[in-house]
Amino acid sequence: MRTPPRILIVDDNPMNVDILQTRLASHGYETITASDGEEALAKAREKLPDLILLDIMMPKMDGMQVCRELKKDPTLPFMPIILVTAKSESKDIVAGLEAGGDEYLTKPVDQAALVARVKSMLRMKALYDQVQEQASRLETQTAQLSELNRTLEQRVQDEVTKVERLGRLKRFFSPHLAELIIGGGAADPLQPHRREVTSVFLDLRGFTAFAETTEPEEVMTVLQEYHAAMGQIVLDHEGTLEHFAGDGMMIIFNDPVPVPNPGEKAIRMALAMRDKMADLTVRWHKRGFDLSIGIGLAQGYATIGAIGFEARWEYGAIGTVINLASRLCGEAKSGQILLPQRLLGTIEHLVDVEYVGELELRGFHRPIKAYNVLGLKK
Repeated sequence: MRTPPRILIVDDNPMNVDILQTRLASHGYETITASDGEEALAKAREKLPDLILLDIMMPKMDGMQVCRELKKDPTLPFMPIILVTAKSESKDIVAGLEAGGDEYLTKPVDQAALVARVKSMLRMKALYDQVQEQASRLETQTAQLSELNRTLEQRVQDEVTKVERLGRLKRFFSPHLAELIIGGGAADPLQPHRREVTSVFLDLRGFTAFAETTEPEEVMTVLQEYHAAMGQIVLDHEGTLEHFAGDGMMIIFNDPVPVPNPGEKAIRMALAMRDKMADLTVRWHKRGFDLSIGIGLAQGYATIGAIGFEARWEYGAIGTVINLASRLCGEAKSGQILLPQRLLGTIEHLVDVEYVGELELRGFHRPIKAYNVLGLKK
């Protein structure tokens, strides 16, 4: 791969091209451009860029066809392709990846996400070039072929494993944190370990009735709006999205990287979520949807690591603290943020609360004193 890497930007909108060129130039990359699919093919074959940023909807030849033509040409070296497009539906993403795209970004492009994807794809390019170079040298080193092949296979496997792990980790953590873990700046979160965490559960009130009486397309639209809004707030507050399913989300704080005051970060995130939901609720009410949010928090020790089986491992956390946050979420009424006495003791200087009462929660032998967070203290 060249130094600096050469990136081909393909878009029929000059403004989009200028924005991408400016952003990439600030990181020291060399850029070339094309304004349609046919020119993109010609430039790719002539200039052999290290990476291609490719729009889908273009004149003469669309981005999907460009992908197919490049990927099926055996004379071309490996050139990662990031599809950059306004087409954001799941079927469009699937079609783009099946056509040969290696990554997919939707417009308007988040600049931090763009840089993270570019760096990730260029690492893949560097790895591929390294493997190709080593393979070429091996052909001339017949005497050492057996040993070098063994070493090469192990190195390739290690690097491929890193790339695969990076893809998995990005499902749960911010791109920066995933890079930190892969680079050795944080412990492997998939290895079983025990740590004190703050756990947060949230889900939508009224969602079951809404889903039963609403067209699936409308349900998916609402979920996408909800996940996008809540997901951004999780990243903003350094939370780790352990999982989400339908209208439910689970977030933990203090793993895989310890953070100061995880309880405070969790409650600030929960309050930001409630404020954001107020905006979403107004928008949804105008469309005839009666939805709101309930949140439960707890703090304590959990066992964290890989959960699953050989074909499918997932990052997960188990323990009483997880169950307690989930049960409190289930008890929370519309707009409530419920937490137990233990967590309140660590943040009572920060928030105003009201005592809800002693709740009988499934799986807990004794009633749990619960409090509703009204807001931050003035």
